[in-house]
Amino acid sequence: MLFSQEEYDARLAGVRSRMAKQGLSALLVTDPSNIYYLTGYNAWSFYTPQLVFVPADGPMLLFARAMDAGGAFRTTWLPEDCIVGYPEQYVHRPHIHPFDWVAFALRERFLIAPAAKGCVGLEMDSHFFSPKAYRSLVNAIPEWTLVDSFELINWVRVIKSPTEIQLMRGAAQVCMAAMAAAVETIDVGVRQCDAAAAISQAQITGANGIGGDYPSIVPMLPTGEAADTPHLTWNDERFETGQSVVIELSGAHKRYHTPLARTLTLGPTPSNVAKLAEAVSDGINAVLTEVKPGVPVRELARTWNWTLAKYGLEKPSRIGYSIGIGYPPDWGERTISIRSEDESVLAENMTFHLIGGMWMDNYGYELSESIRVTSDGVETFTSFPRELLQKGS
Repeated sequence: MLFSQEEYDARLAGVRSRMAKQGLSALLVTDPSNIYYLTGYNAWSFYTPQLVFVPADGPMLLFARAMDAGGAFRTTWLPEDCIVGYPEQYVHRPHIHPFDWVAFALRERFLIAPAAKGCVGLEMDSHFFSPKAYRSLVNAIPEWTLVDSFELINWVRVIKSPTEIQLMRGAAQVCMAAMAAAVETIDVGVRQCDAAAAISQAQITGANGIGGDYPSIVPMLPTGEAADTPHLTWNDERFETGQSVVIELSGAHKRYHTPLARTLTLGPTPSNVAKLAEAVSDGINAVLTEVKPGVPVRELARTWNWTLAKYGLEKPSRIGYSIGIGYPPDWGERTISIRSEDESVLAENMTFHLIGGMWMDNYGYELSESIRVTSDGVETFTSFPRELLQKGS
């Protein structure tokens, strides 16, 4: 197993403690990151319905497509009798859903009535929990009161164990190799798709003996005037002199992610980009000096906003979020966001992607760091130069 049984037991205990506080007698887990966190199950099977049934007491049950369930024991610590496969005939059918079968399987195991004593939590904001899946459960198990669990497991995941931190450090090694490949490959005349290919190869090859995993998000390469928009990927056009390229990517190792963003200019750096880079650099450095246990998250946002204001700038979007385990389409944990209205307080071994992204009219700049809150300050997972990068004269 990737983690000790004691760590998995502690995770389940943490989840059940939070379940009790929220009045939940059972929890249905459909987010692949949370399934991985609790059970270790890891496969590209989340495009078909799957869930883990977590009762208040007793063993968890993993339900997956039969062809996936048959080999699930190769990654999960669950005993084989707790891994249940639903029949192939339920896959992608218009009038039936796999959760129809799962509901009956729970009923056969006499697990419906005990869970009806309280509310049953659902991951209502999970990317892989569809309206049809919800309707199936409502119709098949009328005894249950189904409620949103409000990212229950995601909040348990916020503070990382020492083993998780080491995996994120491994992901950081992969990340730096991928960013180095990006900077080496991107140049005037090179196709954007070829740069993306070089980045992807480095992400999977890994670095320093650490193998890479597939990242939750593909490399993002907003280029030229399109750098005023985040989350753009690539095309087959060639890079041109005078363009700025925003590079945002992540290293992934054993499903743990450490993202990183840098901006590269091809040729002389435009004055507006240089001014933006100075402001962002000052803002990020100011925030990093504030990070330590006990500091309210809103104070980090306040420091960032105050620094930008000195340059006559403002950023309405958040400047970071909690990170850790990730599956497509996102590497964020959907819990803490670094913004002025967040009421969270920093604690040791919380991990974040701190993002200084500024998207203006027809130009932009981004610089980010993946960080860990230490006992008395901050650890940056990568050591890539924290500056505006430039190629050509």
